[in-house]
Amino acid sequence: MKNSVLHTLNVAFEKAFSDLDFPPEIGQVRESDRPDLAPFQCNGAMAAAGILKKKGVKANPREIAGKIIEAVGSDQSIAGLEIAGPGFINILPSETIVAQRANTLLADDRTGASQQSPKTIVIDYGGANVAKPMHVGHLRSAVIGEALKRLLRFQGHNVIGDVHLGDWGLQMGHLISELESEKPDLPYFDSAQTDGFPKESPVSMDDMARLYPAASAKSKADPERLKLSQQATAELQAGRPGYRALLDHFIRISIEYLKKGYAELGVEFDLWKGEASVDPLIPEMIAEMTRLGITEESDGALIIPVDDNYDPEKRKGIPPVMLRARTGAVLYHTTDLATLIDRKNEIDPDEILYVVDQRQAMHFEQVFRAAHKAGWYNLEQLEHLGFGTVNGKDGKPFTTRDGGVLRLADLTEMMREAAAKKLAENNIGQDFGAEERADIAEKVGMAALKFADLQNQRTTNYVFDVDRFTAFEGKTGPYLLYAAVRIKSLLRKAKDSEFLSGEITITDKAEVQLALALDGFDRTISQAAAKRAPHILCEHIYRLAQSFSRFYTECPILKDGISGPVRASRLSFADLTLRQLELGLNIIGIQVPERM
Repeated sequence: MKNSVLHTLNVAFEKAFSDLDFPPEIGQVRESDRPDLAPFQCNGAMAAAGILKKKGVKANPREIAGKIIEAVGSDQSIAGLEIAGPGFINILPSETIVAQRANTLLADDRTGASQQSPKTIVIDYGGANVAKPMHVGHLRSAVIGEALKRLLRFQGHNVIGDVHLGDWGLQMGHLISELESEKPDLPYFDSAQTDGFPKESPVSMDDMARLYPAASAKSKADPERLKLSQQATAELQAGRPGYRALLDHFIRISIEYLKKGYAELGVEFDLWKGEASVDPLIPEMIAEMTRLGITEESDGALIIPVDDNYDPEKRKGIPPVMLRARTGAVLYHTTDLATLIDRKNEIDPDEILYVVDQRQAMHFEQVFRAAHKAGWYNLEQLEHLGFGTVNGKDGKPFTTRDGGVLRLADLTEMMREAAAKKLAENNIGQDFGAEERADIAEKVGMAALKFADLQNQRTTNYVFDVDRFTAFEGKTGPYLLYAAVRIKSLLRKAKDSEFLSGEITITDKAEVQLALALDGFDRTISQAAAKRAPHILCEHIYRLAQSFSRFYTECPILKDGISGPVRASRLSFADLTLRQLELGLNIIGIQVPERM
């Protein structure tokens, strides 16, 4: 941002306001609300008039704006200034400064994006459960978390992604008890056996996907059956060797399956830890918290009050953390706190970000307050990045036609099939080989799915609409891929004709607009990272593609009669745009095919 056109204009206007004895910060320049009139504007004259009014001096904002224009009118970075409305100043930068900036971006591998002082950041963004198939509910955490991980790494941070598996609760007891009812002779159920268990798992992922819902349904219908699962859970957590051996099998088989599922989305994790991995830390953690005097006994349970104003009768405020239930069982609060200790010991991160459903906001508020109360972290180091739900056209959470939960594998297959259909309807790539067509359909389908999710503000819900997501027109992933591929095709044709790129010059308004769009990349990266908001980057990518489309229409490149220097400049614009598009798309996890 330091050398951008906007920054250069900012310096000029802040100096002008300062020279007139106004606070320089009110002279900040911003992107225009009316880009059809000018690309930038300054609204400081109204603020300046307000300052004078407080001092008892009557002032007209338009008159102040006129004085500001006089002060900056000779600046070489400015081509035009105009007062609009009550005192807005519309600003047109000079073609010289725009061209200089475009050439600077052209020479930069990062196309203008700066790097930050590195922090160590953990992102917890998986949350899949052992023994359960991945479903549509896992989509947003995976896609948003991966985009944020890539974004922060692009800024230069050391970012560690943790899947944080759900592997330590009643679902494990369900699995163990149901497997025992089917295969009671397995050695894992011999309480006298403490080692020598088989290395091969007695169950597959399909087996677990069958066993868990069967046990869950039986437990809901029969309290006695539920007790079996609860007993198995208690013995597992108490360390029964056979049950721990089974848990190891469940986790290993599940991770193999989950790695394939996440890979379908282009999502990778550095850590594959779960709740079970921190269980050994819990006894000492509880003892330490008790020594610190932050725990209390409440109806046989051990709690940590985290809100002095909590009113349980009116249910107002932040409820206490449940550290240990009256039964002696540990809960999600406990394992999440132990996970914070584990991360402190093993990584010592500067920040931990949790990309988890917005409905878990209260849970994380409780956990963060307890961790702060224990002195492990400052509250600024812990951040819950909640997100909305994926809904059907009826406005309810997206399900299958029969009302069941849609598996993620079925969702990704649906997107591939829809992408292949759209490609055929638009006669795109139909003369390519079958393998290449399938690869393009894969990339288009995933681009449609990811961009449709990420272009929304993270905290909002959105409606899942396959036809709209896979369209090649409008604000969609396929449109962006087609825009990038079209530039690739253009550059290949230029190379075949032995046309060379060269220094960027400005000869048309569409070139100014494209250059300024490219110049916004650094601001975009900074804002998207600071606000943990991938949709800001999505908006930039889309605007850049639109700006290039307008440039391509109004500024011919390969057409006969174009002079050599102009063609060379426009080819450089094309090359720069493609590089920035691919950088941006890669950050949000979208791959661009070579051709379509």
